[in-house]
Amino acid sequence: MSAASPTAARLAPGAIAVAFALASVYILWGSTYLAIRFALESYPPFILGALRMFVAGALMYAVLRWRGTAPPTRKQWRTLWLLSIWMVLLSNGLVNLAETEVGSGLAAIAVASMPLFAGVFAMLRGRHPSKIEWVGLVIGFLGVIWLNAGSALSGSTLGLVCLIIAPIAWAWGSIWSRDQDLPSPFMAASAQMLTGSVWMLGAAAITGERMSALPSASATGALLYLVVAGSIFGFTAYIWLLHHVRPALATSYAYVNPPIAVLFGALLAGERFSSHDLGAMAVILVGVVIITLAKARAARAPVVPAPNEPPA
Repeated sequence: MSAASPTAARLAPGAIAVAFALASVYILWGSTYLAIRFALESYPPFILGALRMFVAGALMYAVLRWRGTAPPTRKQWRTLWLLSIWMVLLSNGLVNLAETEVGSGLAAIAVASMPLFAGVFAMLRGRHPSKIEWVGLVIGFLGVIWLNAGSALSGSTLGLVCLIIAPIAWAWGSIWSRDQDLPSPFMAASAQMLTGSVWMLGAAAITGERMSALPSASATGALLYLVVAGSIFGFTAYIWLLHHVRPALATSYAYVNPPIAVLFGALLAGERFSSHDLGAMAVILVGVVIITLAKARAARAPVVPAPNEPPA
């Protein structure tokens, strides 16, 4: 085995860097659900989303262009306009809308089902789950049914509908985007936020949202937190992880964020959760963990050449 080159050694991430990036994704993204609740005290849901996405997207886009990153092509812009319907309007926008009626922790528990829907969409597009992934899907969806059947969600039709559509939309956008021509990850994210802010404004106009009073300092502070911590720092840390650690570790936020959101909601907003809510969360997260570990195992498995086929 040859020794690692100096360049490779420099590129290898340190344990402290990885831990810091993971903590950023876990804590920052886990706290955004509560920040949304605080911001909604003064900002209507779609106006909140439009402001958050436009400011974060514009800042990221300006920095990327200043650093020489190529802008999206005309074809890529068309794809991004469509993708932002799923990834911004119908995911972030509907979570905002749901939190006008349900607690932040409960919203995070419901959104935890996203990897389950992603597995279904991947199957429909030709990637069939392994037996272990099937176990995870079944367990996870039993948890989703349990959550929707008797939690506080059942008392809010709006919250229930929004928190079913939001993870489905994010999962579909994530799977669909893999086959599309997109710019670099950071540029794609900034452009999605910019185009998504326009969709959000359209939704605000259709639903008749308007600012009836001057927003409070605390709500505006929560909005700025969403822009900086949630959309810029959190996403930057996530992209960095995708390029430096195993995908299973980078995507582990899917089952860490909900308990953190529940903890923040309980400690900082006095939210209360029944044993039914927490039990459903546990079942959903068990399913997500099984799927994540099964995918990691499949990614590490050696490729066995087919009969009469020379190895690559």
